[in-house]
Amino acid sequence: MLEEQTPRPPDCSGVPRSIEASSGSLPSYPPIRSYKPRRRGLSVTRAEIYERTVAVWSLDLDGPVLDFAEVFGRSAPVILDIGFGGGEATIAMALEDPQRDVVAIEVHTPGIANVLVAIEGHGMTNIRLVDGDVFELLARIAPGSLDEVRIYFPDPWPKPRQRNRRLVRPSFVAGLIDRLTVGGRIHLATDVADYASQMQTVCGAFSELTGGAVDRPPTRPLTRFEQRGINENRQPTDLIYHRV
Repeated sequence: MLEEQTPRPPDCSGVPRSIEASSGSLPSYPPIRSYKPRRRGLSVTRAEIYERTVAVWSLDLDGPVLDFAEVFGRSAPVILDIGFGGGEATIAMALEDPQRDVVAIEVHTPGIANVLVAIEGHGMTNIRLVDGDVFELLARIAPGSLDEVRIYFPDPWPKPRQRNRRLVRPSFVAGLIDRLTVGGRIHLATDVADYASQMQTVCGAFSELTGGAVDRPPTRPLTRFEQRGINENRQPTDLIYHRV
């Protein structure tokens, strides 16, 4: 999708009732956006790769609940990578961990193109891409089907009046918990101190989760975006929570 489209309400017929129980009710749609779409043009080479390969390696936002074994052609643990930006960490971690499969969602067209270029260049088969809103995608993910959820450096929405747009909010985390396998984890990272505190408050309120702040895992690559924040004296915080 190179042009932003009017959001369509998700097909909620496949949404487990446990989501309703855990979060009270499904969020009204369209929800308060946690992102700003960024639709920049692509170079001729990347545009060609994008147009030729995006349908091969992408999943639709709407449709029936996904069977990941059918999607990837094998039975393997699945990671949901939310808001992968330029795709550097997604690509590096998928290359280092080929035994797990990755569903990576983003609204940044150049970032999606970057991952498509890597898929083609490295012959990767363990990534599927989604262009759109993760709130819609959750309706397609079955309970207990995810091994890990990654949310690295989500939009901090720094102004006080914007805080309700932050992605890590109780209703959203409730939905993630429902879709994690027991023992599965949520890995969060941010370089905004008050967002890190908010993440801890939100996740700490769920009895189904255990964990908190951890030292930076060596498996999480340092991206250009993160390095820029460090250069500006913003220190990243990693938080890992497991479903119990």
